[in-house]
Amino acid sequence: MKSSLVPGVAMGERFRREATAYSLRCTCESCGAFDAERALCTYGYPTEPHRRLPTSPDEPFTFCKAFELT
Repeated sequence: MKSSLVPGVAMGERFRREATAYSLRCTCESCGAFDAERALCTYGYPTEPHRRLPTSPDEPFTFCKAFELT
């Protein structure tokens, strides 16, 4: 589900390099509000835009405003 109200951020090569170098965790699976058994956000936010980092520079990523690192 893509919403025009939630802008995605284009992830370039530098971002991917730094995400790997610094072990960036910003997806649902690393969030304290994510219920892994039901694959749902306990706050009720959609999880699809936040489930994985993009694999190509043209694919946007939407950071979750409610992310809480576990």
